[in-house]
Amino acid sequence: MTRTSYTAVVERNRLWTGPFETEPYEAAWAHEAIFFVRALEASGGLADAHAAAHARVQISPDGMHWCDEGTLVHLPAKAGETTFGRVRHFGGWLRLAGQVPTGAQIKVIVYLVLKA
Repeated sequence: MTRTSYTAVVERNRLWTGPFETEPYEAAWAHEAIFFVRALEASGGLADAHAAAHARVQISPDGMHWCDEGTLVHLPAKAGETTFGRVRHFGGWLRLAGQVPTGAQIKVIVYLVLKA
């Protein structure tokens, strides 16, 4: 049996400074998900704060009320880098949320790859 897969771009050319959240994505049909975060640009000391710079995977039953799922996705430290986080058992909706360290900024493209 062939598995179903789908890749959604949930953020494109988005500049993250301070707190951020990606667009929520309904994924109840999928059994597994992988968030990929690719840095198009990064500046302001993000590489120095790399260990602390991450996004949290959040889950929701309705796309409005959110809980941290527990998976952390480290933010790429420099342009051209890509990081990822895998998720299973997530219910209906997914997104990333986090905070870029003070003085840093990162322009990203975020992919959500889903498989059933």
